[in-house]
This record gives sequence, C-alpha cells and structure tokens, in this order.
Amino acid sequence: MKPKQIDTAVAAQTALVLHPDRARREDVRAAAARLAEAVGLAEALDLKVADARVVPLRAPVPATLIGAGKVAEIGEACATLAADVVVVDDALSPVQQRNLERAWKVKVIDRTGLILEIFARRARTREGRLQVELARLAYEASRLVRTWTHLERQRGGFGVMGGPGETQIETDRRLIAEKVGRLKRELEEVRRTRALARQARKRTPFPVIALVGYTNAGKSTLFNRLTHADVMAEDMLFATLDPTMRRLQLPGGRPVILSDTVGFISSLPHELVEAFRATLDEVREADIILHVRDIASPESEAEAADVRGVLAELGAGEAGHQRVLEVWNKIDLLSGEGRQFLSARAARAAAGAIAVSAVTGEGVGRLTDRLAEIVDEGPLMTFALAAADGEGLAWLYRHGRVVERAQGEEGVIVTARLAPAALARFESLRPGALIAAAE
Repeated sequence: MKPKQIDTAVAAQTALVLHPDRARREDVRAAAARLAEAVGLAEALDLKVADARVVPLRAPVPATLIGAGKVAEIGEACATLAADVVVVDDALSPVQQRNLERAWKVKVIDRTGLILEIFARRARTREGRLQVELARLAYEASRLVRTWTHLERQRGGFGVMGGPGETQIETDRRLIAEKVGRLKRELEEVRRTRALARQARKRTPFPVIALVGYTNAGKSTLFNRLTHADVMAEDMLFATLDPTMRRLQLPGGRPVILSDTVGFISSLPHELVEAFRATLDEVREADIILHVRDIASPESEAEAADVRGVLAELGAGEAGHQRVLEVWNKIDLLSGEGRQFLSARAARAAAGAIAVSAVTGEGVGRLTDRLAEIVDEGPLMTFALAAADGEGLAWLYRHGRVVERAQGEEGVIVTARLAPAALARFESLRPGALIAAAE
C-alpha cells in the first residue's frame, strides 16, 4: 500500500505552508525568500495557499522536527483555516511525518514529496514518467516504517507448523524492490538509446549547447526565442520537465544543436538527481553550457550557486571542464539605471556574461554572436579540394565556418574553422585534403 497522494483533480485543496528556519550561516538565502519559493511550489501543484509562515528552528526535534509549542500552535491554525494539507519546506523523516499528521489531523507533505508530486504531474514523455516513478518509489521505500497500521499484519505460513509468514511491510518492500528493478532496466534502455543518438550526432558533428538554470529562470522562453519552437513556457516552477532538442543556425551559417533541460532548484531531492541521470547526461556531454539566470531575482546569486552545485554533482560544468557561458535573463524587469549597471557588471564578469530578455528579444543577437565566436574558436585550417568536389565544399559550409574560398591551380582552396570533432570527421571523409593550419 502506498501513502495517499494529494488529490488536486477534484478541487483545489487548502494548504498551510511552513518554512522551518534553521538559521544556517552557510545558507545565503533569506528565510522569507525560501518561504516564497515553497509557496510557489505549492501553487504549482494547484494548492490553495491559505497561510504561509516561517517557523524558527534552533534545534531539530527528532519526533516532530519543530518544538511542541509550535506543533500545538500550527494545529490550531490548521483547524481555523480548515486546511487539508500542510507543506513543510524541509526534509521530514517518516516518523516525523507520521507524528505531525497525527497531531494536526491533516495530510503532511515535505519538500521532497512536494517536488515529486509536481514532477509526476508534469512529466509527459514515457521517459519522464519512468524517471519520476523511479524517484517516487525510492522516496516511498523509506516511508514503509510504522507508517500505516496495516503493516503490522502478517500472512500465515504453509502447514500447521508454518512460521508467521511474510509481514505486510516485507511484502510492500519486496514489491517496491521488484518494481524499482524493472524501472531501472527500462531506464537503462533509455540511456542506451540516448547514447546511440549522441553517437549519431557526432557523426554529423554539430556542437551541442545545453541550457541549464534554476527553475523559472526563463530557459524555455529563451529556447523558444532562439529556435522558434513552441516548448511550454509559463511563469511557474517546473513548467517543463521533458528535454527538447532543436537545431539552431548561428550567424555566419554555423549550425548547432540546442538542448533545453529540466530546471534545478535548491535542495533538489537526491532521488530525482539519480532518476534523471539519463536525461541530465545530455548536459554532461554538451560542448557548451548556457547557464540561464533570472538576474531580476534578489536571490539570483544564491540560485546560481545551487545550479553550480547540481552541475558539480553531475560532474558537469566547470567540474567537467566544459565551457560555461552565463546568460543574465529578464533584464526587461529592470529599470534603465539597473540595466546600465548590469551591462557594466556583465562586462567585468570573469568568464563573460550576456544580458538578455527572452521575452522582448533584447540582447539575443549579442548572445548568438558570442556563441558563434565560441564555436569558431580554434585555428584556421586550409583545405585543398578538387574542382569537381562540390559535396566536400558543401560539407565544410554545413559543419564549419568558411572564412575564405579561392580558386587554385588544381581545384579550390578553402580556409575554414572546424570544431575538433568536425575536423576529424572531414579528414576521414577527405584524407589528405588538409594542407595546414593557417595560424
């Protein structure tokens, strides 16, 4: 038996949102901002938030996380508000969750459970549903300890002298373990399929650019602006989950593949990181990572740190020696003076940054120009092609940046920039065509 889910299909349920403030010095995000994010997560699940509170937490209480006085106070608030759900913006142990539900007589859901609920509703593809289901089972498996009274029952053994049989909790654990094993096998097939797709892309070596960023930073809006796609993009947390890839033509004719990925969030549940590895491998294999930031958010720096942390956990970004370019989005929400200050700050950024508005298109031209420069970095290569080799010439135009083309004595001399993978591919197609590096 699984724990009961939040039912939002019939009518919006009333929720009370709590953020336990641990006052950790290493946590740079203010309690009010974290509470606002928790409210956004609850609203993303179509819960009707009747009240939201920051609960001071000096030391966690093993039985209930928060102190007895606050437990009683929140219980009275639940009764007054006629709350159906209490969202606790923290990780709750199974025992804590059970005790709070008994004390408040309402459904209690922690941050991990809330995010899993959102992911379960938003996943559209078979791959996405598999990944969410795997994460949900990993979460539920830890909550099969004295959570329901039916788990105390036992099934009888065989014969008169048979043992007590298999307890219900053991049965549930076994069933979950069997289902987890099946899901992992199916996801392994997905991983192999994605690996084959990446190998196919390497045979036609277009550089891959992955969009990453905090949820609701505007990645999908920017993706749509760049590729003229119609990926769902709304002002809500985790509007899109399933990855999308489109071809993008950079200035000068150089094509790349742009990949939109799931948004990150602070304290992203470990179960989701593990389950979504098949999808997030696309980030790790990308040639360039565009880190999209909501620069108008007062929590932009803290959100950026959270994204870098998830990338490091995946072995991607700077940890994976990948080129990372920050895109400071939503400049349309800033004042004129704010934009000027931001432009100067972007110019001083260590690795460079591009300020854009994905909604209005401001700065997008500068972004594509910068991407073209990054893709074209490397020495100029000179190739000698036969006069009749139109196919080879067309290949260079499709996969590289042709800088100069001249008629030689025995054919065409082409000077172009190619990515290492593209150069290796062309040399296998036209052995001996490379004359020398021009610089």
